[in-house]
Amino acid sequence: MTLELALYIGLLLHFVGDYLLQNDFMAREKTRSLLVAALHATIYALPFLLVCWSGWWLIVWGSHVLIDRYRLAVYWIKLVNWNWSSTNMGYDADKPVWMSVWLMIIIDNAFHVLINSLCIYLAFRP
Repeated sequence: MTLELALYIGLLLHFVGDYLLQNDFMAREKTRSLLVAALHATIYALPFLLVCWSGWWLIVWGSHVLIDRYRLAVYWIKLVNWNWSSTNMGYDADKPVWMSVWLMIIIDNAFHVLINSLCIYLAFRP
C-alpha cells in the first residue's frame, strides 16, 4: 500500500468511524464519561490498524479519546476568539447556535484528520 492510498483510506475511515459507527448514545455521553469516550474511540480507531500500526495507532486512539471527551475544539475556539466566558462554543452570543455547533464540528474533524494523517505519514516512514 502506498502512503497516498493510506492517507485516502484514513480520511474515509475517519468519516466512517465518527459518523457511521457512532450511535446516539456515544455521541451524547462521550463528553460525560471517559468510558464511553474510550469505547467510541476504540470502535473508531480499530479500522486504522489497516494503515497505521503500533504506537502511531495508539496516538490515533488516545487523541480521539481526549478530543472527544474534553471537547477540545471548544477550547480552541475560545482561545482563537479570546472569548473565555462564552456560552456559545467560544463565539459571541449573536452568532446563531446552529452555526456555532457546526463550526465546532468542523474544527473537531480538522483536529482528528490532522492527527490521523500525521500518524499515518509517520507510520510509513522507513
